[in-house]
Amino acid sequence: MSDAIAIKNMVCRRCIMAVENVLAEMGIAPVSVRLGEAVLPRPLSQQERRHLADRLAQLGFELLDDRQRIMVEHAKAAIIELLRSGDEEQLERVVWSRYLQQKLGVRYAMLSRLFSQVEGKTIERYIIEQKIELVKELLAYGELSLTEIAYRLGYSSVHHLSSQFKQVTGMTASQFRSLRQKPRRPLDQV
Repeated sequence: MSDAIAIKNMVCRRCIMAVENVLAEMGIAPVSVRLGEAVLPRPLSQQERRHLADRLAQLGFELLDDRQRIMVEHAKAAIIELLRSGDEEQLERVVWSRYLQQKLGVRYAMLSRLFSQVEGKTIERYIIEQKIELVKELLAYGELSLTEIAYRLGYSSVHHLSSQFKQVTGMTASQFRSLRQKPRRPLDQV
């Protein structure tokens, strides 16, 4: 009898590895670990759950028990997963409401209200902020032009990307690119 546990602040492959390492230290071989969730081969005892919660908290993660917060974390993980997938064709044509509804199996209107209540911002705003953090990362690498970045992230035009970038960061993409220290926010704080 497997047990799925929800984990807040998992935003990348390193987060998955960190959770896998904590579980291995506890002698638990997970069935699977993905963004926001670990499926365990059996339910944890209360003592094991407390120990896991403490270990995860040391790494900046949080075990979630509240169904609403779990749903929001699943939505955030689905957004990050698609944005970082590199699937340019899917990003170019994604309809986020339909994507999230299919991915999570809940009505988008309900998810949208819930997300706003829990996070204090709309899903749309969260997606924009995640995209801009990814744009910052790609600009910092210096390997792609702004046109290539806009295409990769499914923006309709470079102008649209530039406009959102300035709105969110207060500076143009060119100004950001020229900074010595490129300020970025950890994805779990977006």
